Amino acid sequence: MKKILLLSMVLGCGISLQASEFNENFNDSTLRIDYILGGNPEGSYIYLQGQTKQAGWAGRTSRLKEIPVSGNGDITVIDPVTGDTLYNNCFSTLFQEWIYTPEAKTASKSFENSFLVPLPKKDADIRLTLRNNRNEVIASHNHRYRKDDELVRDIKHAPLPHKYIHKGGEPGEAIDLAILAEGYTAEEMDSFLEAAERVSNDILSYEPFASNKDKFNIVAVMTPSEESGVSVPLKDEWKDTRYGSHYSTFYSGRYLTSPRVWRMHQDLEGLPYEWILMLVNTTEYGGGGIFNSYQIAAANNELTPVVAVHEFGHSFAGLADEYNYEDNEDQTYVDGVEPWEKNITTLADFDSKWKSKVSPDTPIPTPWTEQAREESLQLNNSMQTVGAYEGAGYRKTGVYRPVETCRMRDNYYPEFCVVCEEAIREIIDFYTN
Repeated sequence: MKKILLLSMVLGCGISLQASEFNENFNDSTLRIDYILGGNPEGSYIYLQGQTKQAGWAGRTSRLKEIPVSGNGDITVIDPVTGDTLYNNCFSTLFQEWIYTPEAKTASKSFENSFLVPLPKKDADIRLTLRNNRNEVIASHNHRYRKDDELVRDIKHAPLPHKYIHKGGEPGEAIDLAILAEGYTAEEMDSFLEAAERVSNDILSYEPFASNKDKFNIVAVMTPSEESGVSVPLKDEWKDTRYGSHYSTFYSGRYLTSPRVWRMHQDLEGLPYEWILMLVNTTEYGGGGIFNSYQIAAANNELTPVVAVHEFGHSFAGLADEYNYEDNEDQTYVDGVEPWEKNITTLADFDSKWKSKVSPDTPIPTPWTEQAREESLQLNNSMQTVGAYEGAGYRKTGVYRPVETCRMRDNYYPEFCVVCEEAIREIIDFYTN
């Protein structure tokens, strides 16, 4: 009994010290920083567009200097006097995906991005860093936040109409997900709310989300568009929607994204949020998910339930795609460099991945044929053999996944594999414990 009491005192002391550190350096408020990211494979650039502050901080107040995974970039708040890191977070961006596309070889482009950090009590340096697929820094931007800067807009207006469809706890203690309406007119908001509730229930039905429902808040925000639907370039259909979302991102017909990231965040002013899910009024198949940026999902396709969960694996937990294309031309993941995503490997540093879960008698790489796909769809997690199966990260060779199949590989597999499930659980625990 004494040992348990002592442990509780130690843990309580740690929590108290972490809370004290947050209160010493930050207000219970949010600073949003808007950037333009641009360039091409030969040169990447970051430009500061503006800063906005509002009351309330929905993010973590402990483990401020840690990140759960490295991502493709990070944003860091630094004490300008001591040089100490006060806060750090990780992310990926659509721009960093684009620079590996064929289009990037002949053009330069710019992309909007916004990031949230707790509002510093004193002047602070803020550094944004982007890395390539070899984990090399390709761009970095530093600026000084001044607490007396009159050009930092202070948001005090009421939030847009919204409805909580799942409430697990108070902001700051739970994970706050906001669902935005895209391609729904003002007259179609009831349909949006029904779709948002369906998608919310779909996500929370999967483990480990199901057993952690009390750690999630999900709010549907009514953001009407001028026109109903979504832009589908392959059909020459262009709609006037709130976020200008469209298919054919990077000339991939099913890839659905939005260029208006700033507006997403503007529409969430006055609400506590950390993650964004945009629900699009369409029956077309497709979607997208960018780690710690946003997720977008078709609301009314027959595969919406599984696609929305798959894309949430990307946007929330930073999981990689475990499927592959027939050719090896995609160079998102390169030989000799271990990907930061926890559910794929090039075997460059397999020890840092799920090697401890592999039985000593399981060969690495693990034999696999595509003909075994139908058999693997009948296996549950406890029946699948953990190994290193070639074919993942869009490449047929050189990149490996943990098991035969998984929710991150196949639309028809009903659960996340043991490696993905553990990775998601670690993210949930990181932001809530």
